[in-house]
Amino acid sequence: MVTGIPRILLRIEGVIVLLLSLHFYNELDGSWVWFAILFLAPDLSFFGYVGGKNVGSIAYNTAHTYISPAMIAALGYTLNQPELYPFALIWTAHIGFDRLLGYGLKYLTDFKDTHLGSIGRVK
Repeated sequence: MVTGIPRILLRIEGVIVLLLSLHFYNELDGSWVWFAILFLAPDLSFFGYVGGKNVGSIAYNTAHTYISPAMIAALGYTLNQPELYPFALIWTAHIGFDRLLGYGLKYLTDFKDTHLGSIGRVK
């Protein structure tokens, strides 16, 4: 369980990622309608848990690491397709928001077991 100053710092990181993502999304003149529609899209990975804890944790973690939106942004840059940047920023904002709330990457043991501690237990 992450407690004390590390817990606070991890939450602050989440806030910073969320706010920076919102700022740059706004700078790109992204559609706020699309933002609202897609903001919770990474949470569709929850359906992976229908296949069990292993499949669920892999699906969830794939959708909730910064690797995936970074790859989208890199693809946009490499292919000179800047219209991909807003999607990467929406995804990054979602992850930052989750981290702010204390939702971390999942261990195979249980949905509640995350790298930020156990969901539901506050110290």
